[in-house]
Amino acid sequence: MHEEGLGSLRRQVFQSLENAIINREYLAGDNLNEIQLSQKLQVSRTPIREALMQLELEGLVRIVPNKGAVVVGVSEQDVLDIYTIRILTEGYATRLFAENASEEQKKSLCNFIDLQEFYLVKGETEKIWELDNEFHATIYDGCGNRTLGDMLTKYHKCIKRARDISYNVDGRAEKSVSEHRAICDSILNHDGKQAEKLMMEHVKNAKNNFFKNSEKTS
Repeated sequence: MHEEGLGSLRRQVFQSLENAIINREYLAGDNLNEIQLSQKLQVSRTPIREALMQLELEGLVRIVPNKGAVVVGVSEQDVLDIYTIRILTEGYATRLFAENASEEQKKSLCNFIDLQEFYLVKGETEKIWELDNEFHATIYDGCGNRTLGDMLTKYHKCIKRARDISYNVDGRAEKSVSEHRAICDSILNHDGKQAEKLMMEHVKNAKNNFFKNSEKTS
């Protein structure tokens, strides 16, 4: 198999296992057996082993001698810590986006919100949720600070389940889209400080909404 094909397979295996851990298909303390995973995913043990090593670097598993890979997962404390970091840093990334992003990137950001508002009227929450991911990813990609963007991308992915819970609470989708629109308006008005403030409030609202409602879904 060509190197490009091998790289693609490695990414697919890694992403499959990463999503399974984030979505709590595997829980903290579960053992991830290479042979069983190889059979389940129908791949050799090599990409499984490489994926587990990458997951250890991501902090989602721990490789234990004579035991193999053990799931660490994402605890409620991890979610709290990640939201705290996002509140402090995502606002800054948004200000950088307002100051540095191209007009095409800003237009793309606003297009996502136009679509969110369209699907809001139609009541298609899943579509709104997908566009929420695109909205934040656009800011991460366009903030002009690759290290910051990569960090936020990782954290945004790690708390996917928390964001699922927050977004599916009655009224949160409408509020979130409204917050996105206000952020975008500030960016288009070249008001980076206001965009930063609004993004910090947006992430804080998502955090509060999750912790208020997580017990209902546990």
